[in-house]
Amino acid sequence: MNDIAPPSALAANSRTADGKPADSRSYRLRLIAACAVGNALEMYDFTVYSFFALVIGAAFFPSGSAYGSLLFAVSTFGIGFVMRPLGGLIIGNHADRSGRKAAMTLTITIMIAGTLCLVVAPTHAEAGLYGPLLLVIGRMLQGFALGGEIGAATAMLMEGSDASGRGFRVGWQLGSQGIAALLGALVAAVIHATLSPEAIAHWGWRVPFALGLLIAPAGFYIRSRLEETHTAPAPARSPLSTLLRDHGKVVAQGILTIIGGTVGTYLVVYFMPTYMVRELHLPASLSMLSGCVSGLVCLASSLLGGWLADRRAQRKPLVVASMGFVLVALYPAFRMMLQFPSVPLVLGISAMLAGSLYFGGSVMLLILMELLPAEVRASGLSLIYSVGVTVFGGSCQFVVTWLLARTGNPLAPAFYMMSCGAVTLLAVLSVREQRHA
Repeated sequence: MNDIAPPSALAANSRTADGKPADSRSYRLRLIAACAVGNALEMYDFTVYSFFALVIGAAFFPSGSAYGSLLFAVSTFGIGFVMRPLGGLIIGNHADRSGRKAAMTLTITIMIAGTLCLVVAPTHAEAGLYGPLLLVIGRMLQGFALGGEIGAATAMLMEGSDASGRGFRVGWQLGSQGIAALLGALVAAVIHATLSPEAIAHWGWRVPFALGLLIAPAGFYIRSRLEETHTAPAPARSPLSTLLRDHGKVVAQGILTIIGGTVGTYLVVYFMPTYMVRELHLPASLSMLSGCVSGLVCLASSLLGGWLADRRAQRKPLVVASMGFVLVALYPAFRMMLQFPSVPLVLGISAMLAGSLYFGGSVMLLILMELLPAEVRASGLSLIYSVGVTVFGGSCQFVVTWLLARTGNPLAPAFYMMSCGAVTLLAVLSVREQRHA
């Protein structure tokens, strides 16, 4: 098979599984809305948790050390990631067996249950260990749901219409995370600006999670109107078995290619508000603007990356360039923030780094999807993404916080991210592009 097939050879998915045309403008808009909005709303809760990590740490994990409470809080944030591989395996397998739509309905249902746990969980002072336990259960449910969401939703975006625009559609997957960061940061900024610290500590931090419960009617309604993009006869063995036997190398390469992007995302987009408060001593309400700016830039750069990928025969150079730029820019960027701590400078640096990461990330996501055939596509991406994000994204805030406490060096986050980015750059160079329909 040729490594790079012409777009006309990739148009097998121009109809949905029930035979309806899938290349109309109205259908494409509905497809993007269902997949991107659902993912954005589900990622919203993850975003909000990171913005209120300091408050949650004090409420559920009292400690004599400020770093101690924060470490427990970001550890709980990371627990949600531990469930991602399990969710990816089970729900991804379900998406390849029963269809993308069924899997996406399941993920949004589980996410509702997890968010509800966070809304009603009593604090340590109110219920002792039972409060933190309910918090952990909620984070585990959220992680399980998101583990299966990425594979099913991205597969549907790719398969749902003509092949010539699949890069732009897949770009909405990461772009929706930018929407989530923007919404989470806006809500957090409003709460910090309008409520007293005492009110935030007692009940204000719960408000964003309660708002997140609105994903139920919106998510179910939008996704119920989708047409299925993948139907397959009952396979002789599970898609997961086929994936590991026939595509194990792609899975291993895929995990390595997302390390730098996922560490960079959770550092620049999600940890930066905490970093601005603790290390740069900037006001908490203003630091939320970092999330707003990063969210907007992530949305725009993801779509730009996907759009350019649709117009290039070779996509890999776009990923190499974006990650190379991040590696070169990281150290001087953090040095500038430390020497001249100001909101405009930090916002500009956050936008620059996040934009480059998401630009390359959307292109890499498309490359990975095209390396996998349809019968194992959802399982494959779910496994790649959930394992990579669990090991490196879920641990990122804990590792960075530990490094800051252990070394006392405010440049530690930059060094850690540079190491992860170097691994990813080498992995990307080893990937050989192919395009399955």
